[in-house]
Amino acid sequence: MDLRELSGLELGGRSIRYSDRDVMLYALAVLAPPDRLELVYEQSLSVLPTFALTLGLWAVEDAGGLGAYDPKLSLHVAQKLHMKGPLPVHGSVDLAGRIGDVLDKGKATTIEVIVEGDAFSAVYTVYLPGVGNWGGPTKPTARLPEPSLWASTTTVHIRDDQAALYRLTGDRHPVHIDPAVARQAGFDRPILHGLCTLGIVARQVTDLVPGGDRHLADLDVRFTAPTFPGDVLVISATEQSDSELRFKTTAGERTVLSGGVARFR
Repeated sequence: MDLRELSGLELGGRSIRYSDRDVMLYALAVLAPPDRLELVYEQSLSVLPTFALTLGLWAVEDAGGLGAYDPKLSLHVAQKLHMKGPLPVHGSVDLAGRIGDVLDKGKATTIEVIVEGDAFSAVYTVYLPGVGNWGGPTKPTARLPEPSLWASTTTVHIRDDQAALYRLTGDRHPVHIDPAVARQAGFDRPILHGLCTLGIVARQVTDLVPGGDRHLADLDVRFTAPTFPGDVLVISATEQSDSELRFKTTAGERTVLSGGVARFR
């Protein structure tokens, strides 16, 4: 199979089961503090919305297993999430996966992996550096300009073992743990998962809205530079309206998340 055959390809369905242990592990893996009992204690547990993104990763793995590209050299560069309501603290979700746009960017290719179910839908955008000029379709990506002023900033320190811990939530891409694979991908050491960075940032951003975790409807963000274990993240956010926040995140001189939008019901 080659890249020309991917767009629109159905990836089948999965019923994904999880327990309250998975929910609590995820919360700790995105730096939820132990005094946030609603995130780490089974007596009063609720589910962070971005936990949903761990449930759809099978589709990204299945897309990488089709043989059209080397998944070890792929990078996760953008993410969308639409929540249809809160997830239960345990149980199962039925999901279907398919491949959306496969775009030839000249020096690279982007692939959208779409996962849909009754609880949520998500679009994982995968970037293939150095894989381009194969004659595929291309189209510009419309993005909102960044706000000129940010109303609030929050600083978060990423633990040295953050990537090793986050792998236990299900994303075992070797670029996050194996120095040789990280170097092959162009990094001097293993990088943090984009979804871990997003989980940390989304929790901070939704805390700015009363009941934000329960009322989050949409997330849309680009991963524009890697986060490394040990980094200090600076999260900037501003309210666009009663139901929308814009955000970005930097680590030193790197902007690691850009174009972030969070919408609430």
